[in-house]
Amino acid sequence: MLSVTKIFRFEAAHVIHGYPGKCSRIHGHSYELHVTVGFLDPVQGFIPGTGMVMDFADLKKLVNEKVINRLDHKFIVSHAYLSVRKEFSGLEELVVMDAEPTAENLLEWLNREISTVLPQNLKLQHLRLYETKDSFAEWRAK
Repeated sequence: MLSVTKIFRFEAAHVIHGYPGKCSRIHGHSYELHVTVGFLDPVQGFIPGTGMVMDFADLKKLVNEKVINRLDHKFIVSHAYLSVRKEFSGLEELVVMDAEPTAENLLEWLNREISTVLPQNLKLQHLRLYETKDSFAEWRAK
């Protein structure tokens, strides 16, 4: 199957409520997100028309508008965290998730958000989210 991948970067802070280690304190990451999309139906031979699975510029615009602009330079927390740290609830740059904002849960959220805006002939195939240059989590389509 043919696919294309675009790489995105964003900065964000988060905290993992109830975690027994360092991540229970507010800290930030320079995230790197790899987004891979492919044709919903297998293609045999050359791609007709423009010859592209998806124009990289179109993928960039879609992902930036749907997720990157919503996360970049934001403070990502869970509802559980806000229930005990109410002083943060009025922050302008706050993103609140139903689950703890781990890399794994961010991937589930990213999957849902990006999948809803892809053209009908494309499918989100793979996401890779780096929290640091040598630590990442992955999501793959079934």
